[in-house]
Amino acid sequence: MELGHIIAFNLTLLASMASPGPALLLALKTTLTSGRMAGIITGLGLGTMAALWTGLALLGLEGVFQLFPWAYALLKTGGALYLLYIAHGMWKDASKPLPPSSADAPKLRRAFLTGFAVNMGNPKSVIFASAVLLVIFPQDMSLAAKASIALNHLLIEWTVYTLFAIALSTSAARAGYLRLKPMFDRVAALILGALALRLIFSK
Repeated sequence: MELGHIIAFNLTLLASMASPGPALLLALKTTLTSGRMAGIITGLGLGTMAALWTGLALLGLEGVFQLFPWAYALLKTGGALYLLYIAHGMWKDASKPLPPSSADAPKLRRAFLTGFAVNMGNPKSVIFASAVLLVIFPQDMSLAAKASIALNHLLIEWTVYTLFAIALSTSAARAGYLRLKPMFDRVAALILGALALRLIFSK
């Protein structure tokens, strides 16, 4: 494994993180509604599970899913239902005013677990990671090299979500969100719902 392999992997990872999806929407919504620390901790949960999927892909979990397709389907369906649950809550509360962020901030443990659960409910991450890893990295890597790739993934995810939360936790960003809250929340709910349905019906 060479430095060029890590650079190529990180560029691919950053591109995938920037694309709109459940993880990005959750980090955005949590930061705007509950403040910087809740957004950061949610991002830590998202990043931890994403890095775990990469680690499991390196250890061959995709092969397990191929042997036991029911396990893949069960995990995928559970994740989709959880996304629908979040989308329903967003839609229902779209018109409700936000209390002060200090009173509305979720417990940090709950913020972490929510982020962790959202990415855990997307087992397609293993398929994606396996495809990317197969293209970028050599096949005869040691266990230490595989561990370093997963750790690198974890640090990239944590750094990006922390910077994202810091950038969005300004008073100007919160004020802009409050002005557009009903529309923003309903659009986010529709996107999450569509992503959940896509997850259910995709192979």
